[in-house]
Amino acid sequence: MTDQHSAEPLRTPLCDLLGCEAPVLLAGMGGVSRWELAAAVANAGGYGMLGMVREPIDLITREVTAMRAATDRPFAVNLIPAATEPQLLEAQIACCLDLGVTAFCFFWDVMPDVVARVKNAGCLVLHQVGTEAAARMAEAAGADVIIAQGIEAGGHVHGRSPAFGLAERILAGTDLPVVVSGGIATGEGLAAALAIGASGVQCGTAFLATEESFAHSYHKSRIVEATGEDTVLTDVFVLNWPKGAAVRVIGNSVTEGLKGNYLGQDPDSLPRETIAHDDDQPRLRFSTDSPLRTTTGDLEAMALYAGQGAGNIPDVVPAAARLNAMVAQARHILKGPIRNGFTAMS
Repeated sequence: MTDQHSAEPLRTPLCDLLGCEAPVLLAGMGGVSRWELAAAVANAGGYGMLGMVREPIDLITREVTAMRAATDRPFAVNLIPAATEPQLLEAQIACCLDLGVTAFCFFWDVMPDVVARVKNAGCLVLHQVGTEAAARMAEAAGADVIIAQGIEAGGHVHGRSPAFGLAERILAGTDLPVVVSGGIATGEGLAAALAIGASGVQCGTAFLATEESFAHSYHKSRIVEATGEDTVLTDVFVLNWPKGAAVRVIGNSVTEGLKGNYLGQDPDSLPRETIAHDDDQPRLRFSTDSPLRTTTGDLEAMALYAGQGAGNIPDVVPAAARLNAMVAQARHILKGPIRNGFTAMS
């Protein structure tokens, strides 16, 4: 690793808090952000997250153990309390604490008791939110970092505001570090986030389309081929999640069948039809499951998560290469004169 990650102007106080060298966070994508990808991002100077949403305890144990074997860098485990059965959530948290996990990332509804549970154990808490109200709730609950997710983001989208506008409003009301998430896949996005006073960015789609990602190669290739205009926000991929939970995906045969009525789907009216398998686990049409390395079946009809930054992802590369390119471009912008409508940081 070169010294570029620790050079100004990219290093922010968030780097010191999280123990990374570049203020670029891997989104804790369920199924996709496993140890190989999280370790690659961490070893390249970014901040890794393990996406362990609704995962069983034995998998969490294997992933955390493998992560520790692959890197000595700090990392977080991403869980989603609102989409997880309470007994499993408690078992997940207890397992992570027993394994010595020191940071958690939460998303969707803010659940103060869950935040307090891990804060009382001495852990850092990053909380992704989609609204100003949720940001205030997360801060009141004890979060250490707020991740402002915009409507441009791939996967589950909690709010309906553009990422940068939301981040600016949250920044105006908090002293906590604020991270911008949604549609960011280049150094231009990173530079723009730092220029408005954010502490860093979180990237999902940009790292899903990397060699280390646990996503299926079909999913990766669809991202490379797609533009932001090819994505749609819909709540039709909702089985396993609360009603009305919207996701941004690449349009496919399922979304085409909605004939433009992307939102307002009723989960109770959706058929439970198996279209794919992960090993011996069935995957249903309309479920939130995306195709992984282990998935076989009708991959085209599954949730192909992608953010509006997909048009800036021309190929599948090692995660370190994508991170290094982003960092180099952001440094060039921020060290230069006025570029792209904002002034270089001092």
